[in-house]
Amino acid sequence: MNKQNQSVFNIVVIVAALGYFVDIYDLLLFGIIRVKSLMSLGLDSMQVRDSGEFIISIQMAGLLIGGIIWGVMGDKKGRLSVLFGSIILYSIANIANGFVQTVNQYALVRFIAGVGLAGELGAGITLVSELLPKEKRGVGTSLVAGIGLIGAVVAYFISQEFDWRICYFIGGGLGVLLLILRVSVFESSLYKKVKEMKVSRGNFFMFFSSGKRLKKYLLSILIGLPTWYVIGVLVSFSKEFASPENLNIKGIVDPGKAIMYAYAAISAGGLFIGLVSQWLKSRKKSLYIFYAITAIFMLLFFYQKDGSAAQMYFICAGLGFGTGFWSIFVTIGAEQFGTNLRATAATTIPNMVRGSLPLIILLFKSLRGPFDYVTAGWITGLIIMCITVVAALMIEETFHKDLNYLEVEEMAH
Repeated sequence: MNKQNQSVFNIVVIVAALGYFVDIYDLLLFGIIRVKSLMSLGLDSMQVRDSGEFIISIQMAGLLIGGIIWGVMGDKKGRLSVLFGSIILYSIANIANGFVQTVNQYALVRFIAGVGLAGELGAGITLVSELLPKEKRGVGTSLVAGIGLIGAVVAYFISQEFDWRICYFIGGGLGVLLLILRVSVFESSLYKKVKEMKVSRGNFFMFFSSGKRLKKYLLSILIGLPTWYVIGVLVSFSKEFASPENLNIKGIVDPGKAIMYAYAAISAGGLFIGLVSQWLKSRKKSLYIFYAITAIFMLLFFYQKDGSAAQMYFICAGLGFGTGFWSIFVTIGAEQFGTNLRATAATTIPNMVRGSLPLIILLFKSLRGPFDYVTAGWITGLIIMCITVVAALMIEETFHKDLNYLEVEEMAH
């Protein structure tokens, strides 16, 4: 590996970061323009809430299925084939999204977009993890996540200037531009070596063929759960939480603006946790610090009764900064597994977390029967944080781990 490729600012890191930027723009666009787009389809405020929960759940289901498809392809066909295939699919889906006329059409196109979006992050993180020396891995992957997450901020400002349909066309156009940039990226040398060996690659079922591997896989998913509880419930439905019958926030809370503030802060948190992880020489210790920040802002979120819209945006930004641990969470997932299973792990793990949002929303909805909206919200958060902290305590530290190894089928022993 030449010295230039070992720099954190090489072409693979930059292109992976820009890829994740477009991924996040497209992924969060629905949350930002949810109210505006659904009202333009003729829905009332109650239908906007229910259809919004339905569409975001369908989009996340697409991410879950896509995560498995692209993850397996990343190990079988190479990291680059995933980057090309996923971009083509979500670019076409986003352009199609500009033409939808009904809620069901909207949900179907968001499902297809979800499948496409699932491949971007995992393949990019895998490439960067395998390219950089272990001393720089955390900084490189945090740079990808930090730059990428600004996509949500850009999506918000574009949504303020253009009709919601045009916003989707712009997302599709950005994907096509990214495809042209991708041509300059080269395949991982670790993957090339594995490709020449007679070894099982991208076998999704290998996660389940060994108790040890299954435990690592499940723990890798569970440590990321709070991210989509924060974004998918607290921030995306901040307007509903702010209503007079709930937190009674003074002033109008725009969920699009809440998402923008949260993601600007997630971007900063993502970059900062990379440096903290480097400084502490530990992935896990940096996770604990950011879990604590997330928990503090969760408490503030539920204790802001009769507050202001500005206060709500500040708390959403604080929640975002705390969930900046997403960049290290994705890195840990990639570092847990051998080269022949790494893309499958790095792609499926974040998408399993994204795909957990329908279950989180289901838990939240079921608690809204016996409890009020706000109480159901904080009980959901408490359950998720408890699960996550236990998983983080149990997971392996990977800061010093050498990634040049393979996962072997148990029967081979």
